[in-house]
Amino acid sequence: MTDQPWWQTGAIYQIYPRSFADSNNDGIGDLAGITARLGYLADLGVSAIWLSPFYPSPMEDFGYDVTDHTGVDPLFGSVADAVELIETAHRHGLRVLVDFIPNHTSHRHPWFEASRSSRDHTDWYYWRSPAPDGGPPNNWLSLFGGSAWTFDANRGEYYYHAYLPEQPDLNWRNPAVRKAQYDVLRTWLQRGVDGFRIDAFRQLLMDPGWRDNPVNPDWQPGTDPYLSLLPVHSTDQPDIVDVITELRAVLAEHVLTAELYLPFDKLARYHRAGIHLPSNTHLLSTPWTPVAIAGLVEEYERCLPADAWPNWTTGNHDRSRIATRIGPAQARIAAMLLLTLRGTPILYYGEELGMCDIAIPESQLQDPLARRLPDHAMGRDPQRTPMRWAPTPHVGFCPEHVTPWLPTEPHPSGTDVASQQTSDNSMLTLYRSLLQLRQTSTALRSGSYGTVSVSDEVLVFERRTSDNVVLVALNFSSSSQPITLPTTARILLSTHPPADASVNSLRPNEGIVVTDQRPRTS
Repeated sequence: MTDQPWWQTGAIYQIYPRSFADSNNDGIGDLAGITARLGYLADLGVSAIWLSPFYPSPMEDFGYDVTDHTGVDPLFGSVADAVELIETAHRHGLRVLVDFIPNHTSHRHPWFEASRSSRDHTDWYYWRSPAPDGGPPNNWLSLFGGSAWTFDANRGEYYYHAYLPEQPDLNWRNPAVRKAQYDVLRTWLQRGVDGFRIDAFRQLLMDPGWRDNPVNPDWQPGTDPYLSLLPVHSTDQPDIVDVITELRAVLAEHVLTAELYLPFDKLARYHRAGIHLPSNTHLLSTPWTPVAIAGLVEEYERCLPADAWPNWTTGNHDRSRIATRIGPAQARIAAMLLLTLRGTPILYYGEELGMCDIAIPESQLQDPLARRLPDHAMGRDPQRTPMRWAPTPHVGFCPEHVTPWLPTEPHPSGTDVASQQTSDNSMLTLYRSLLQLRQTSTALRSGSYGTVSVSDEVLVFERRTSDNVVLVALNFSSSSQPITLPTTARILLSTHPPADASVNSLRPNEGIVVTDQRPRTS
C-alpha cells in the first residue's frame, strides 16, 4: 500500500460532456449519459473523471461563457443530475473534478448586465476609458483574434476580454469578485466534488498599470497573430500566488489543477504556490522523437520544485488527437509513455480506443469559434466528436434515428468499445493493462525517473524505488531496433501481442515494460 494521495497514484480521465453519451435522444451528450457509463470507466482503471463545462451558457464558446457557475444547462440535465453523477461515481470508486471558470463570464451573466448598465457590479469587470485617439486603452490582443478590448456605448468605455467579446473578464483584484467565486467553489464542494480544474488560470490577473505588451521579435507573419506580442503584462502576474493561497484555504486538501500553457520554469512557481497539478501540456506540441521527448522529461524533472508532483497528457478538447498527430501505430507508444512516466496521467476520452480527428464538412461545423474566424482557423470540432461505443450507426452514442451533434464518420473500423472489449490486442486492452500495471508496481506509482539510453529511434528509461526497478523501452520507428537490457529482465507488458516479445530487440512501433530481477546487494 502507499501513503500517496489518490491524485498521485491514479489517472484522470477528461470527459467532454457534449460528446460522451446521449441519454435523452437529442444527439447531444448529457450528465445522465455519463452516469450510465461510469461502470466502463471504473473497469478501465482510471481513478477520477474531469468534466468539461456543463453550466448554463449561451454557448458562444460551448460552455466556457457561463451565466450561472452553480447551475446546469438544461442541455445537459439538472443540478439533481449532477449530484446523482457525483454520488454514482463515488460508489464506483471514482473521484469527480469539475471545470471552474473564474476568469470570465458570459456577456449575458447578470453580473455583467448590471455592470454595463452601471446599476451595480460596476467594478466587477475591467472597464477602461478610450485612448486619446478614441481607440482601445492598450495593445493587448485576444487569444481568439483581434483586440482584447470592446467598446460599450452604454458606459462609453472599453471592457477587457482575453477570449471572445462575449466573454468579458472578471476583475479579480476586486475582493467582492473573489468572494463570489469562492462561494461557487463551496457550493460544488457541498455537492460532493473532489476537486477542480481551473480554466485559463494564467489570464486571471493583469498588470494594474495596463502597460502595452512588447513586440515579439521572433514572431513570423502568417503565424498566430496573438503571438506577435509577448503577453508579459496580460498574463502570469506575480501576485497570482496570493490568489492561490486563498484558493487553497477554501479547498483545503481537495485537488486543484489548472490550465497553464507555460514553460516549465514558470510552471514551477504554480507548484510552489500550492496548485497540485499545474497542467503540463508540452507533449501536445513537442516533436515526436526519442531525443526531443527525453530532453523534455529531463527538463521537467529539473525544473520541478522539491516534493512537487508531475503530470502529463497527450490530448485535450482544444488540440488534435494523438492518434491523428502521430499515427495509429505510434499511438500505442504514446499510451505506454503516458502511463509509465513519473506523475499523474490525464487521458482524453476516446484515446483508449485510438480515436482520431474527424474532418468536419463546412456545412456541419458547430464550433462557434471556427464559424467566426477566417478559413475556420482554430476549429476544435474534429477532436470533440462523439465517443465510440459500438460498431453501429452513430456508434452507440445516440439512437440510429437521431442525428448526433457532430459526425461520427469516417473513422477506422473497430475503433469502438464493443469491438475492442474482448480483444487481447486492442488499444482498449492495452490501456487497461497499463493502468492495472501502474497500480501493482510501486516503481510506476512512485519511483524516480532516469533516462537509460536514447537514440534517433529508441528511448529507454527506468522507474526506480529502493526495492523495485522497471525499465520502459519504446521504438519510435517503423523498423525493428536492437536494444540492450539486463539478461535478468522479464517482460511485463508489450504494446504488441506478447508471443514474440523480446528483451533483445523491439519490433516496429513496439514498446515494452520490463522488470529488472537482478538480486539487490545490501
